[in-house]
Amino acid sequence: MTATRHYLLAAGGTGGHMLPAYALAGELIARGHRVALVSDDRGLRIPGAPAELETHVLPAGRVHGGPVGWVKAALAIRKGRAMAIDLIRDFDPAVVVGFGGYPSLPSLLAARATKTPSVIHEQNAVLGRTNRLMAGRVDAIAVAYHHIRRFPPACADKRHLIGNPVREEIIAIREDGYPPLLEDGIVRLLVVGGSLGATVLSDVVPAAVAMLPRALLDRLQVVQQCREADIETVRAKYAALGVAAECAPYITDFPERLRWAHLVIARAGASTVAELACAGRPAVFVPYPHAMDDHQTYNVGDLVAAGGAISIQQSDFNPAALAKHIQRMALEPGALEEAADRAASCGLPDATRDLADLVESFAAPPMMDVIRVGASTQRAASGVAAARREAN
Repeated sequence: MTATRHYLLAAGGTGGHMLPAYALAGELIARGHRVALVSDDRGLRIPGAPAELETHVLPAGRVHGGPVGWVKAALAIRKGRAMAIDLIRDFDPAVVVGFGGYPSLPSLLAARATKTPSVIHEQNAVLGRTNRLMAGRVDAIAVAYHHIRRFPPACADKRHLIGNPVREEIIAIREDGYPPLLEDGIVRLLVVGGSLGATVLSDVVPAAVAMLPRALLDRLQVVQQCREADIETVRAKYAALGVAAECAPYITDFPERLRWAHLVIARAGASTVAELACAGRPAVFVPYPHAMDDHQTYNVGDLVAAGGAISIQQSDFNPAALAKHIQRMALEPGALEEAADRAASCGLPDATRDLADLVESFAAPPMMDVIRVGASTQRAASGVAAARREAN
C-alpha cells in the first residue's frame, strides 16, 4: 500500500492549466494522499476541483508592461515565493508539481529553495515561458506530445511522455468506439471554439454547410457552440438551410456531445486536442492565431501526421475549403471511420495515472516519514521552548 503523502500543485489561471491539475489532484486523493493547490483568483474560479482539494492564492506577478511592469512582477514573485516557502514548511509536501502559468512560479522557486522535489507538466507542444524558466531547476518534466518545441536539449534526461489528463467520461467514449455511420444515415457535426466559442467558426461553418449538396444537408445535424452575440444569427442561417441545429454559448454536456459526434470542428487548445484523440474523433482544427508561441498550431501536429485530423490556419479558413473537406469525409465510404481510428492511435488515455505514478516516484521512501515527522516534532518543540523563554 502506498504511504500517505502531501503534494502541492501549482497552476496558472486558465482551464488549460487548471484542468490537468484537478485531474492529478483527484487521482492523488483517490490514492489516499492529501493535496493542496496554489493558483490565482481567476484559476480557483474554474469549476471541476475535487471536493477534498485544499486551495491557496499566492502573489505571482505577470511579466509585462515594460520596466515598471517588470519591477512590479519581480516584487510580486518575490513575495509569493516567501509565502510559498512558509506554505511548504507548514504543509510539508513530498513533491511540488507545477502546471505552467505565472501563478506556478513562486511555488516552484520555493520548492528549489527548500530542496523539495519538483515536477512540471507541459500541456502544449511548445514549452511555456514559466516551464522554460524552471526546466533546468526541476527533477522531471512531463510532456504531452512526442515533439516539444523550445525544449532545452540539456534537460532531455528529465523528459517523460505522459500526455494530457482527460476526464473519465472521455475515456469511456474511447472504450465505446466510433458511432455507426450508415451510407444514407445522419451525419453529426460538433463545432466548439474554446470555453466561449469563436466568431470565426460562427461565420465560416454555416456558410460552408450552405455549399454542401442538398442530399447531404438533409442528413446533417449540427451542435455548435457560439458566442452569445452570434447565436441568433447562426441559428437563423441553419434554419434557412433546413438543417437541424442546436446552438449554445457553452456545451455543458460536452462528453455526451462528443460521444454523439461523427466529425468535430474546433480550436486546438491542449485539452481539446487530448480529448478528441482519447475519444477517437476525426477533426478539423482551426488554431487560434494569437496563442502564445503559436502553440495551438503545433498541438495538432501528431494528429494531423497520423491522419486523424486536418489543420487549417485561420487566414485560410474559408467556406469553400471547409465544405470540400466535410463533403469528402462524409461521402467517401469509410473515410470518417478510418480517420477516427487514426485519431485514437494518438490518444494517451492513461495520462492521469501515469502522471500520478511519476509524481509519486519522487517522494521520499517510507523510512523518511519517521525522520520527517521527528524533525517536525523537534521543530515544534523548539518553537514551544523558545516561546516559553520569551515569556519568562
